[in-house]
Amino acid sequence: MGAKLGSSGALGGRRRIDDDLVEAHEINVTPFIDVMLVLLIIFMVAAPLSTVDLPVDLPTSSATPTKKPDKPTYVSIKADLTLAIGEDPVRRTELVHALEGVADMGKDKYVFLRSDRAVPYGELMDVMEILREGGYSKIKLVALEGVPAGAAPALPAAEPAKP
Repeated sequence: MGAKLGSSGALGGRRRIDDDLVEAHEINVTPFIDVMLVLLIIFMVAAPLSTVDLPVDLPTSSATPTKKPDKPTYVSIKADLTLAIGEDPVRRTELVHALEGVADMGKDKYVFLRSDRAVPYGELMDVMEILREGGYSKIKLVALEGVPAGAAPALPAAEPAKP
């Protein structure tokens, strides 16, 4: 049983074949990092595309903004009185039917109504009435955050002059 170790470190001065087949217990993270970088680039490119880019001149509001859901459904009324769901144009007569075809949209979810500032109030109310008759009673109006145009910012009250 007294085997001698040779200069190569193996038994009897010869190297064993099993030494080349020893398992390495280290994780190679390079492919993982590559996949993460590709996913990061994909999300960075896709995030701006997930917003609605319909050109609508929204009025401003000074109300405190509320939390927006992950996938809101926007119904837009453009200045020429055409309607769109997201960025897809739709006729007024087909509005409710088109909303029913939207994924993850139920009658218990909010419809976000965007209207150009040039749209008459009566037209906005007509669209709201179409939505209400179709069973969509949860409607939120969308506006830009900030001070309304033409409104002066609130100034602190001046102290009365002392005689």
